Amino acid sequence: MFQSKISGLGYYVPNNIVTNDDLSKVMDTNDEWIKERTGIEQRRHVEAHDTTTSMGVEAAKVAIERAGIQKEDIDFVIFATLSPDLYFPGPGVMVQKELGLRTVGALDVRNQCSGFLYALSVGDQFIKTGMYKNILIIGSETHSRGLDMSTRGRGVSVIFGDGAGAAILSRSEEEGTGLLSTHLHAQGEHAEELALMAPGMGNRWVSDIVRENDPNDVSYYPHMNGQFVFKNAVVRFSEVINEGLKANNLTVEDIDLLVPHQANLRISQYIQHKFNLTDDQVFNNIQRYGNTTAASIPIALTEAWEQGKIKKGDTIVLAAFGSGFTWASAIIKW
Repeated sequence: MFQSKISGLGYYVPNNIVTNDDLSKVMDTNDEWIKERTGIEQRRHVEAHDTTTSMGVEAAKVAIERAGIQKEDIDFVIFATLSPDLYFPGPGVMVQKELGLRTVGALDVRNQCSGFLYALSVGDQFIKTGMYKNILIIGSETHSRGLDMSTRGRGVSVIFGDGAGAAILSRSEEEGTGLLSTHLHAQGEHAEELALMAPGMGNRWVSDIVRENDPNDVSYYPHMNGQFVFKNAVVRFSEVINEGLKANNLTVEDIDLLVPHQANLRISQYIQHKFNLTDDQVFNNIQRYGNTTAASIPIALTEAWEQGKIKKGDTIVLAAFGSGFTWASAIIKW
């Protein structure tokens, strides 16, 4: 059985910086209120030319170049997002088109905040079995075009930002390195605690919303039971990190860097304190980008690598929790 390793990383964020003060001009909020609850100082919102696909393409170009491969070497595409450009088809095939790839398979993953780790796990299985050699994995999100940018929606809208991250997962024959294990979980009983209820085939479709034209209808904006999500997140983060460490006979002391999904700085700080990790052992960038959902881990992982916080032989832990509820972790020996 082969090993898989991350051979290249890249990310893209829009140029449009939206600060907390900017949001205070369109809703009843302020910089102190947002930072106290989330740790976020600013985020990026797409400009007219940006889409979930186009941002994913730009991130992918960087990852491909850094992996030292050509686009012809890509055997498979996995695209994680909750905000596709089209209801269907998904952005995997759109990336294939824009990059001019061969007629390789393209898979879309709809696991929201855990999406990149679910995609990474799927890619890992394909490579370990020898089916593929190089897989392009993308996490990309355009949240800003679907948020309630008013006081009514501030509990959700101040949190999310736009951006994309990408990784090339490649075959490796070096045992004991690369992606050691992934761990995936879900608890559907809490699905509606963090969800977008419409449009959807099982609830209300676009025609229903247009026909009713109800200004008080918020079903087409994200809903989040914030406190409930927070309480579950800190428990599941801890569980899935410990699960990954145990599976590889590792301890907390073996962690060189934890890169958590950038959901809320307070969650990251809670986990850091619980595991007694130093500031140098946890990478956070939510302060500058907000929560970019499926894009948050690849963006953060890329920045950590660019800043020299990841070196060969390091044990890297990735962890995520979000809508579904779904949660996941990955253990990497760099």
